[in-house]
Amino acid sequence: MIFTQERLNNGTQLAVAEMPHVESVSLGFWLGVGGRHESLRLNGISHFLEHMFFKGTTRRTAKEISEAVEGVGGYLNAFTAEEMTCYYARASATHLHSVAEVMSDMLLRATFPAVEIERERGVIQEEIRMYEDQPAQLAQDAATALLWPGNALGRPLAGTSGNVQRMTRRDLVNYRRKFYHSGNLCITAAGKTDLAEVKELLRPLLRQFPNGNRASFVPVARRQSAARFKVIRKPVEQTQFVIGLRGVSRHDPRRVAFRLMSVMLGENMSSRLFQSVREKHGLAYSIGTSANYYDETGSLFISAGVENSKTAQALRLALQTVAQLARRAPGQRELRRAKEYTCGQIHLSLESTDNQMMWLGENLLGHNRVINPEKLIRQIEAMTAEEVQDAAALLVHDERLNVAVVSPTAELAEIEAAAKFE
Repeated sequence: MIFTQERLNNGTQLAVAEMPHVESVSLGFWLGVGGRHESLRLNGISHFLEHMFFKGTTRRTAKEISEAVEGVGGYLNAFTAEEMTCYYARASATHLHSVAEVMSDMLLRATFPAVEIERERGVIQEEIRMYEDQPAQLAQDAATALLWPGNALGRPLAGTSGNVQRMTRRDLVNYRRKFYHSGNLCITAAGKTDLAEVKELLRPLLRQFPNGNRASFVPVARRQSAARFKVIRKPVEQTQFVIGLRGVSRHDPRRVAFRLMSVMLGENMSSRLFQSVREKHGLAYSIGTSANYYDETGSLFISAGVENSKTAQALRLALQTVAQLARRAPGQRELRRAKEYTCGQIHLSLESTDNQMMWLGENLLGHNRVINPEKLIRQIEAMTAEEVQDAAALLVHDERLNVAVVSPTAELAEIEAAAKFE
């Protein structure tokens, strides 16, 4: 991966990955604002605002925005996360200038028509209802709320139906004014281009962005003192549970060991949880782990769908699997497999322009610099079995444990009794 990066005079950060062997370019406009920058009243506004930028500007209708990119064979999309919002597109390299102009037009001149706000309000409320009808998502949201109570990090990114209903056009305009400025902006590109070209085409566009400082948020301050549990009764055919364990931040030097631990526990079919809970005991169709890293904290989630009568057994087995790794370091063969898998996933993902563009943006916003993937791979290769064991040992404490269950039959006392690190 060959990349260049630069902080421009207006505070905007820019990074470009040159991929001369392809004919396309992926372009991302990243804002350092997401769910955790929201007040309780405005929970969900980052996501609402993301939707509204596609609904027309002073120069283009919503249809003309999509046609300007799709009409040249490209695509345009966006996502909202806890600490960032990204608007991205991919098109032929010959259309990079026009795509950049469309994206900056959206962010600078979106008009937020009243009729579109009402229409999108209904769309987002339907999106929230869709999530509420998905037991796995419901359990995930409940586990997140247990992990970070009283902090914006524990709230759903889409907000609540009530919050979305109460948001006004003034709220949206003020939120854009507060966060959508040059000091909170990163722009990344990957494909058949270079830094000089991107700077040249962006220069007149970036002059139009107002100035401002990087956004801040309320950090997670409250320490957990005991295990937390929540059972949601729902008439579903299968129980879903999510174990949320407080982990490490993206800046923690243990993060690399934490990643390897997650791979060993549940990121593929040869992982310990899959082999034990599914293959050996037949308790779940799917079970896996996912690790999340934020500025000052992090988490490891273990998620599974199990037969209602086997919930306690599966939960107990999952926590025992973590405890076993904490007690005994993995063998060299298992460690080698985890390293090969992790490095292989990095190499495979960086073959696409989209993923290289995403790598640049996530690094710029998360670390204020781009971490060379080859450096990360060297760090992965240097990890020892004992460091992975230590990462697991960090988790096996009740004051890091959170369990959310969505089930038609589960009892809270049964879940509490089963959720033990043994």
